[in-house]
Parts: sequence; structure tokens; C-alpha cells
Amino acid sequence: MTTIQIRQKVIDKISKIEDIELLKALKKIVDTLDISSNVYEMTNDEINAVNEGREQIKQGKFIDNSDLEKEEDEWLKE
Repeated sequence: MTTIQIRQKVIDKISKIEDIELLKALKKIVDTLDISSNVYEMTNDEINAVNEGREQIKQGKFIDNSDLEKEEDEWLKE
């Protein structure tokens, strides 16, 4: 299950809670979280690499995953 799927399940469950004390307790827990620490700051080299990859995609310089898997299978047979 992905992070997005888990987050959505949690949101769905919380949205159905009617117990005010439980909601207050959950809010207290959430308020203590430092969400900003979950944000990854990319280095200039990483940003440049991502931009280079995007440019390569625009230019059609990529290989489809299924084609790559075929190449890998051929390579492993050798």
C-alpha cells in the first residue's frame, strides 16, 4: 500500500469519527508532528539531474519499461 493510499484511508476513518474527545486527542497528536521535517530538500546536483531527465524524456531519449525488461531478460540469458 502506498503512502497516498494509507493517508487516504486514515483521512476516511477520521472523517467518520463523532467522538469529540477522540478527535481532540488525535488533533493533539497531529499538532506535535513536525511535518516540515518530512520534506526532502534536493541538492542542486539532484535538481539538475531531474531537469536533465525531463529534457531527455521530451526528446524521446528513454526506453519503455517493458522493452527494458526484455533487454534485461536477453542480457541474463547470455
